[in-house]
Amino acid sequence: VQLQASGGGLVQVGGSLRLSCAASGLTFSRYVMGWFRQAPGKEREFVGAISWSGSSTLYADSVKGRFTISRDNAKNLVYLQMNSLKPEDTAAYYCAARAGAALLASTRYDYWGQGTQVTVSS
Repeated sequence: VQLQASGGGLVQVGGSLRLSCAASGLTFSRYVMGWFRQAPGKEREFVGAISWSGSSTLYADSVKGRFTISRDNAKNLVYLQMNSLKPEDTAAYYCAARAGAALLASTRYDYWGQGTQVTVSS
């Protein structure tokens, strides 16, 4: 299984970025997909998750209303649209896959990709 996150970069406060995560080696449509982030010196934290079909999502309070997760099961892709970015959103962002139907806000995911760095400058 491989999860490849991309789309990170440097953006100014209030700007937007869209992260992508390409999955391979798994039946993508049967995995809950999650996004997490980790800032230097901090623990990895949950950002959001999306159900198999994309009909259900779960977000951390810190990003609710600003970030949107979506997926394209035909292309094995999951996205994280980030709007109204704040300096505190600066972190390495990771995508993860979890077998089963439950949307979890914990780090109990089966597979993880490498991080893509997002830096929000003020």
